[in-house]
Amino acid sequence: MEYRYKIILIATLSSSFTIFIIISLFCIYTRKWCSKDEKSWDKESNFEVKEMENKGELVKFEGGEDLTCFDVLDAPGEVIGKSSYGTLYKANLVRSDSVVVLRFLRPACSMNLVEKDFMDVVQLLGSIRHPNLVPLCGFYVGPRGEKLLVHPFYRRGNLAQFIRDGNGESQKWSVIYMISIGIARGLDHLHSNLQKPIIHGNLKSKNILLGRNQQPFVSDFGLHMLLNPSTFQEMIEDAAVEGYKPPELIKTNNTTFETDIFNFGVILLELVSGREPNFNDKPSPYREFTSNTTLDHRILKLSQLAIACCSPLPSFRPDIKFICKKLQEIGS
Repeated sequence: MEYRYKIILIATLSSSFTIFIIISLFCIYTRKWCSKDEKSWDKESNFEVKEMENKGELVKFEGGEDLTCFDVLDAPGEVIGKSSYGTLYKANLVRSDSVVVLRFLRPACSMNLVEKDFMDVVQLLGSIRHPNLVPLCGFYVGPRGEKLLVHPFYRRGNLAQFIRDGNGESQKWSVIYMISIGIARGLDHLHSNLQKPIIHGNLKSKNILLGRNQQPFVSDFGLHMLLNPSTFQEMIEDAAVEGYKPPELIKTNNTTFETDIFNFGVILLELVSGREPNFNDKPSPYREFTSNTTLDHRILKLSQLAIACCSPLPSFRPDIKFICKKLQEIGS
């Protein structure tokens, strides 16, 4: 009987030891597997982080709070404009079912991110809001230095197209006046109402976009501050070809507030004449309206203001405050 109990005790202990060994081996195996899985997860996590870093950075401003890198990079679009320093795309944001304009700046043409105050300029431009200025809603920086500016899309096109489409709408005094004073107010905000005033630097009718009822929106302001010096020089030469280069820029590349005033005067002459700026063939200071056989004296006053803005001497040009005041007097 005693021998039988010893056999049972030995068998029980053996079974317990065997079970213990099995459980221990299972725990060791499970720990190794978990450790391996954790290392694998960490590796995948790091990969995902690196992938996100490689996709660049998107800085968002008012009106672009819902934008994502995927929205900007994956949006199907079409080219609507090209220049020596970049390309304009009309892009459809699939997720939000909206349309924006993406301005691609070529890495070789723009300032490097390490340049002093580059991102400060971006933040400044993104903070500007006015009823007659095109807002910057987002700014994307890619891993290879590519840069994308995100703006609203205006379906009515630009002022140059509107003036020359020949539909007669651009010949109405009410439209001419509304566009003129709208541009002036936008320029006044840039010159006078900011803590750090901004020179537009490339004001022309192609950079005036039109919204509903031909409300003007000034675009491209301060863009020259994001470009390197050689590209900025090319921008000035392009302006010369188009008829917007003031005399003082023949000897220097430094744009000023007076440069903007000269360009504004050229735009006024475009509005009242309906013709492209060409100083070899100066536009008439007024347009013959189909509804009028006599000269509208308001058009004459607007033409006189335009000619003053285009004075060869920068010091003789009126400042934007005087221009806004004079426009209000003409329109009253």
